[in-house]
Amino acid sequence: MRWLVDGMNVIGSRPTGWWRDRPGAMRGLVGELGEFAEREGHDVTVVFDGRPFDLEGDGIRVMFATRRGPNAADDDIAALVESDGSPGELSVVTSDGDLARRVRSAGASVVGAGEFRRRLDG
Repeated sequence: MRWLVDGMNVIGSRPTGWWRDRPGAMRGLVGELGEFAEREGHDVTVVFDGRPFDLEGDGIRVMFATRRGPNAADDDIAALVESDGSPGELSVVTSDGDLARRVRSAGASVVGAGEFRRRLDG
C-alpha cells in the first residue's frame, strides 16, 4: 500500500499544543510515520504546508508544499494523485472534504486523519 499524508491535517487532529512548536510536531509525525512504514511495510509520503526546513524521514518521503497559501499542500497532494500511474493503489490521509473529493475522483481512496492517527498509535 502507498500512503499520501496531509501532514498538518494529521497533526491538527489532536489538540496537543502542536501550534506552540510546529517544527517539533512535524518532526514527531515524521518519526511516527517512519515507524509505521517499517512496521507495516508501506510506502509513505507526507506533505506539509509551511516554510521548508531540514526535515528528513527514515524510510519515508517528506515534502513541503511547492507554494505558500491556502490549500497549498492539498493542491500538491491532488497533483501527485492525478499524475500517478496507479492512483487506485494510493490512500490519501486527510479530513479535508474538498481534498477528499478531489483525490477520490482521481481514483485514490481516503482515510480520515483521526482514523489514521489510531493506526499510528496501534
